[in-house]
Amino acid sequence: MSKAKSVGGKKHHVKKAWMQEHVSDHWVQEAQRLGYRSRAAFKLLELAEKDGLFRPRMTVVDLGAAPGSWCQVLRQRLGAEARIVAVDLLPMEPITGVIFVRGDFREEATLRAVEKALDGRKAGLVISDLAPNISGVASADQARSVLLGELALEFSADRLQPGGDLVVKAFQGAGFEGLHRAFRARFDRASVRKPKASRGRSQEVYLVGKGFLGGGKPLT
Repeated sequence: MSKAKSVGGKKHHVKKAWMQEHVSDHWVQEAQRLGYRSRAAFKLLELAEKDGLFRPRMTVVDLGAAPGSWCQVLRQRLGAEARIVAVDLLPMEPITGVIFVRGDFREEATLRAVEKALDGRKAGLVISDLAPNISGVASADQARSVLLGELALEFSADRLQPGGDLVVKAFQGAGFEGLHRAFRARFDRASVRKPKASRGRSQEVYLVGKGFLGGGKPLT
């Protein structure tokens, strides 16, 4: 009985510490000040500046878009003539000029809805901030994160225009190097980035593929 109370107390302490860190975080405060829905906005802004991701009037697909901070950045930086298609299983509050498709991008019905939203266009940029639901089993969570990266790469293979770019969240660990190799096989350049707004202790990085070369062979 006392052991259960101790475990519960530990969980409460960890959650409280995380909340304290979150509300005092510089990037969280900046997001609130500037009206972004999450601190993730600053990750995309830094990646875009470093790798020249944004071009006026381009078509972009945002996988795992909710709550919408990356879509906010896209709408601000790309202008009203850009076509932005956001996809997520979770609901997302509307953003003017963003077409939202609610569903799992691995499912056929969602893919059909995305194709309809693209209206015959190929994307100049696909971005994915997808992360797995954390189970607490490190090896399983890492495998799921790599799989999501592979799926985003496969999604982009059919929807990126030649020379287009792809940004995918990934976590360093087992399988990461294989995912990086797959990027190098399909893009003219593939870089690993860790934006300043990513938490320092996190294994989170972003793979940035520049200059799509074509679909190539399916991943194995």
